[in-house]
Amino acid sequence: MDTDLNALRERPQPGPHVPFPDMPQGGVLVGLGADVIDIERIRAVHERQGDRFLERVYTPSEIAYCMGMGDPHQHLAARFAAKEAVAKAFTTGIGAEIGWHSVSVYHGTRQEPLVQLDEKARDLLTRVGATHVLITLSHTHTVAMAVAVLVRA
Repeated sequence: MDTDLNALRERPQPGPHVPFPDMPQGGVLVGLGADVIDIERIRAVHERQGDRFLERVYTPSEIAYCMGMGDPHQHLAARFAAKEAVAKAFTTGIGAEIGWHSVSVYHGTRQEPLVQLDEKARDLLTRVGATHVLITLSHTHTVAMAVAVLVRA
């Protein structure tokens, strides 16, 4: 796996820096991940496994936020997609490098979705040569999606 991480860090970075919010000097794209999930899939697993599923996949703050919403499964699905999108941006998937609780979604002062990484994921962020994780979430009544971008500022 280190070879793949080194390749990410060492490959030439083409073109000018792209400006990102809250990064006035711009940034360099290091990784990109996306995920789409049917909300019904999350609802069905939650109904089958109950709190065991929630506690395995989500942090306590994510559970509290989602369960306080009108349709918690839309928000649970968006966070599930976010965790998958971040793992795909790292090119690791959920597993040995980062786990479900390694990535937590919360809201910033402008209600924008932000990502909090645990120590393992922060170490991985450094190893791939990135400094920030940007994320966007969306959902309809049936589908949730997320896109994650790893950026070096």
